[in-house]
Amino acid sequence: MTERPTPDPPTDATLAVAYRDGDERAATELVRRHAAAVGRFLYGSGAPAGDVDDLVQETFFRAFRALEGWRAEGSIRSWLFTIGGNLLKDDFRKRKGRRMLSLEDRDLPDHADPHADLVAAETELRVRQGLAGLPRLQREVFLRRAQQGSDYKEIAAALGTTPGAARVHYHHAVRRLKELVR
Repeated sequence: MTERPTPDPPTDATLAVAYRDGDERAATELVRRHAAAVGRFLYGSGAPAGDVDDLVQETFFRAFRALEGWRAEGSIRSWLFTIGGNLLKDDFRKRKGRRMLSLEDRDLPDHADPHADLVAAETELRVRQGLAGLPRLQREVFLRRAQQGSDYKEIAAALGTTPGAARVHYHHAVRRLKELVR
């Protein structure tokens, strides 16, 4: 009995073309592939946890409306990060000086190990504050490299810099974040 080879899954570029041609399933597949990564990127960039889903959804809405403008030179994920990052910047500008806290969004702590929970929460807060305090390029390079595993060439293409500069930004970001966590 001869085993049939399974076809390779379609590339993002193939799915983008299929969506442009009217295939809604292609859009569903692109969302399935990239939504979680976009959400992690936005949360790591400082988006409030309660706003991440809305920002991810708006990122995809804008991306699908502007799909004709996507140059297949870079990855679609990097393009989505750029769109999401711009949405987040716009959101920060709108909220400038305002901060809303919802009691409903807060989980009750698990009291299994209160000290470990406190240490973890304090460390997370320091890292998030540290990320927010990094210069934009350092933060974006760090998040793309550490969260998404992007290589320096891809990061450089997405951010309009060189791979060497991306390495330097990553190095400085790591050094500053390590100082905060200690």
